[in-house]
Amino acid sequence: MKTKPNIQPNRRYFTVLRQICQLIPNHLVPKLARECGVDAKARTFTPWSHVAAMLYAQISHALSLNDVCDALKLHLTPLCGIRAAKPPAKNTLSHANQVRDCDMAKKLFWAELAHLQSNFSGFVRGHGKRKFGWRFKRAINAVDSTTLQLVASCMSWAKHRRRKAAAKCHLRLDLQSFLPKFAIVDTAREHDHKRAREVCAGLSEGEIVIFDKAYLDFAHLWDLAQRGISWVSRAKDNLACRVKKRLPRSSDPRILKDELVVLTGEQARQDYPGLMRRVTARVEVDGVERVMVFLTNNHDWAASSVVDLYGCRWSIETFFKELKQTVQLVDFLGHSANAVKWQVWTALLVHLLLRFLAWQSRWAHSFSRLVTYIRAALWLDRDIYELLKRCGTADGDFRCLGSPEQAWLPGFVRDAMGQRV
Repeated sequence: MKTKPNIQPNRRYFTVLRQICQLIPNHLVPKLARECGVDAKARTFTPWSHVAAMLYAQISHALSLNDVCDALKLHLTPLCGIRAAKPPAKNTLSHANQVRDCDMAKKLFWAELAHLQSNFSGFVRGHGKRKFGWRFKRAINAVDSTTLQLVASCMSWAKHRRRKAAAKCHLRLDLQSFLPKFAIVDTAREHDHKRAREVCAGLSEGEIVIFDKAYLDFAHLWDLAQRGISWVSRAKDNLACRVKKRLPRSSDPRILKDELVVLTGEQARQDYPGLMRRVTARVEVDGVERVMVFLTNNHDWAASSVVDLYGCRWSIETFFKELKQTVQLVDFLGHSANAVKWQVWTALLVHLLLRFLAWQSRWAHSFSRLVTYIRAALWLDRDIYELLKRCGTADGDFRCLGSPEQAWLPGFVRDAMGQRV
């Protein structure tokens, strides 16, 4: 008696780009488009088609509007499968970036971050082993800015010097999860310390914030101290102060001085009337020992902890480096301020989605390799987690992972740690 062969039906996969886009809930973009008034200005080119085109531009490192529009037209059929997205014409995409409110892209980033935070708690908690931060039970925030060079001849709105134009992104980064907590995208005209209050406004009592001396504003530092927030920064070379008390010498050989000081300048004393702690230490920078002076309002920590805490600030530099190396923040698709902000906020959104994929697939290689691997496979009909699993020596347990379209259905999927979300 002949037996029928065991024929398994071919499993159909979505394109990699579609699976990435499906990490964004269906209702989110139309809802934000209504809130920002973008849908009123959209006719044939829908807000979702706009978002999908910008996501593709960032992941593919598109250099121009023609790069984006031509590639999307060549892949018209798989693009239409991404919630009926349509390829734009060059002028249509340019006009959308110029006219449609960039607040939509900003709100989309924060809404997607909130969605992932509420459904995947392990992704938000992070690994807790970033250098020194794991010793502290409090939230540690790093504040810094990065400059995005622009073309002065065609972006006069961003000119901040005679022949230079630039935009600047001020960011507050959670060092536990390595995720942004607050961001401002604006021109580079204003000095960093003028944005310090705005960036730190969302900090809660008991949290720790670290920033470099560009953000030093004594009135703001006193406000942080009054709110119960511990801060660490570096002292400027021309800091005028008087020593009130010398603290016992630390056993750490790096520590040279540990003192409580009071500011002597008339205006500075009015801005910060309390005692400030000054720690002088030897720090190795690029293989060379340098003497650095650190300031803090916390009098209870060990002096070595103050030095090590400031060393954690390098994580935000790593974040900016990772961002600029993996998404498209060099060549811009428009010259207006609105178009530049659209691209920066979309870049942050793409970085967030790819970081989530790296966490959920337990990616074992560098983040830049993940991005280049996904970029090469954008239009393949392959399961994205199987694709990442088979890359090199990446390892992990993929049995508990839900499909991308289930990522926003609480109670129906499990996270990468096997817990129900």
